[in-house]
Amino acid sequence: MNGAGMVEKRGWGLWLTHVLLLLGVALVCFPIYVTLVASTVTQQDIVQPPLPLIPGSHAIENYSKALWSGVNTPVWRMLMNSTVMALGITVGKIIISLLSAYAIVYFRFPGRSFCFWTIFLTLMLPVEVRIVPTYEVVAGFGLLNSYAGLTLPLIASATATFLFRQFFMTVPDELVEAARIDGAGPVRFFFDVLLPLSRTNIAALFVILFIYGWNQYLWPLLVTTDPAMNTIVMGIKQMISSGDDWTEWPVVMATAILAMLPPVAVVVFMQRLFVKGLVETEK
Repeated sequence: MNGAGMVEKRGWGLWLTHVLLLLGVALVCFPIYVTLVASTVTQQDIVQPPLPLIPGSHAIENYSKALWSGVNTPVWRMLMNSTVMALGITVGKIIISLLSAYAIVYFRFPGRSFCFWTIFLTLMLPVEVRIVPTYEVVAGFGLLNSYAGLTLPLIASATATFLFRQFFMTVPDELVEAARIDGAGPVRFFFDVLLPLSRTNIAALFVILFIYGWNQYLWPLLVTTDPAMNTIVMGIKQMISSGDDWTEWPVVMATAILAMLPPVAVVVFMQRLFVKGLVETEK
């Protein structure tokens, strides 16, 4: 009886867990589904309640208008700007963090700990605190309305430096000594030993940092005044508050769906390495 009761209890618990998971998925996916449906109907269908929940027949028209015309800037241009910005921030953060963590862990120099903790303490300063002086520097160098102005001020990352430092400290001393005996210098040790070992960590950080760069709004809003340099997040906001007679909601919804595709693609294609990298980072 006890065994049967445990099996029955476990069965109910498993069923309840699946129901809760399905409810959670439904809550997350329903707004996306509504957005997808709204991108396939007409303006009249959206402004007149109730909002349709069945896809319409205007998808090609709405997505074509969004991609090639948009409201102020074509969506393809804003997607390109966001991609360049997100990739620049991601690759820059990873390269700088790898090199700084490598120097802190494997090189002995005066003030090594001080340098690390100085980098780490920058986590206490949110972007909003240092955004005005950063803007002054960017404007002084003439980097407004440029990809360099969008990416360079955001490529330093104390978090990534800390994570790589913690991982490098777990590399066995025997491996370091074996590489030294084999005649590997600092550069060869970094590229032939540390980089392959860091592959999953790099993948996990790539996903996180790409989404971080893709979702930037405040900084691009400050450093870009040319509509041709608008990012996709800025573009969606400007479509809603464009000041026209009405907001073209089908085009806005189509733009929102298109804006989700690159981050989703990055997560899908790198999910295995992403999960593995998170687990190894926790260890």
